Amino acid sequence: MNLLYGIGFVAALLIALLMTPLVKRFAFWVGAVDAPNHRKVHSRIMPRLGGLAIFIAFIAAYFVVSPAINTLKTDVVFGLLVGGAIVVLIGALDDRFDLSPKIKLLGQILAASVVVYSGAVIDLVNLPFGEGAVSLTWLAVPLTIFWIVGVTNAINLIDGLDGLSAGVSGIATTTILVLALMMGNVTVALLCVVLLGSIAGFLFYNFHPAKIFMGDSGALFLGFCLATLSVLGFKQATVVSLLVPIMILGVPLSDTFFAIMRRWVNNLPISAADKSHLHHCLLQLGFSHRTTVLIIYGIAVFFGSSAVLLSFMSEQDALWGAVILIAILLFVLVLGAEAIGIISKTKKPVLHFLNKIRVKTMQLSTRSRMSK
Repeated sequence: MNLLYGIGFVAALLIALLMTPLVKRFAFWVGAVDAPNHRKVHSRIMPRLGGLAIFIAFIAAYFVVSPAINTLKTDVVFGLLVGGAIVVLIGALDDRFDLSPKIKLLGQILAASVVVYSGAVIDLVNLPFGEGAVSLTWLAVPLTIFWIVGVTNAINLIDGLDGLSAGVSGIATTTILVLALMMGNVTVALLCVVLLGSIAGFLFYNFHPAKIFMGDSGALFLGFCLATLSVLGFKQATVVSLLVPIMILGVPLSDTFFAIMRRWVNNLPISAADKSHLHHCLLQLGFSHRTTVLIIYGIAVFFGSSAVLLSFMSEQDALWGAVILIAILLFVLVLGAEAIGIISKTKKPVLHFLNKIRVKTMQLSTRSRMSK
């Protein structure tokens, strides 16, 4: 089985390496290009549609390896492939014609519905104490669709620097692959392997300085795949392990959350575009393009490692350990967000509170020394 995984990865890698230059020429030919503006960090016209190369490599490599594996869950794989084709088509059309947000959203909901119809639904939640399980019944379908659409757009939201979305998606895919191998989930493991190979091949052309952008066709496809793979890996989960896919996708989900909070604090529409995302804030602090991307890669690795650690805390006796880990991560996340001004440049309540405590402590220490 390991040999087949290796063949799948190499096949996807080579196909992506071969297809990306061809897709680049095709993007210029059809006019699917990204022109620089006040929100963009690039200074020249760049070809988009890179997602087509990722998708073609993913599909081709899967069909190269899958005939040799007879334990695959073909129904859910079919749902992922068809749904993926839908989001790639929607993304490609947007790369060329700039579709309206409503049309893109409808396409994403349709793709997510295909996955749900194939059987990929979070249907049970096992209770942390006792042997019981709670069925989500009618909530299962809308919650699964909401998750898939949300993650799909979260990956698209961080696609602002060369190699950023591809690299973060690759790290998340690797994390899901590790967990799938630990659980013996052959279907998810194979899909992760070929997706990772496709990302790696494309990243060769997409890392700074990029020769091609993945565009919405790539960002939406990667987000869709990650959301679906996380559902396939955690269909029947404990309350604690439900946090694992959230941790795996910590970077895009937290950036999306902070974007919503930022616009709420500043009385702006949620859909309003800005230059205050995580990568923008790091650039404004003086980090170079490449260093900013590598910092965010490091954060993604941290989240992924925490997810693997959290997966070992799904037993009853580890529940409080998981709660403590999540509390620490959230605290660090909020401190980091306020420090770089990702929500607001002036409103930093937690840092101001900690600063007051620091000042008060210093005053008490000074008084104590003077009294002696």
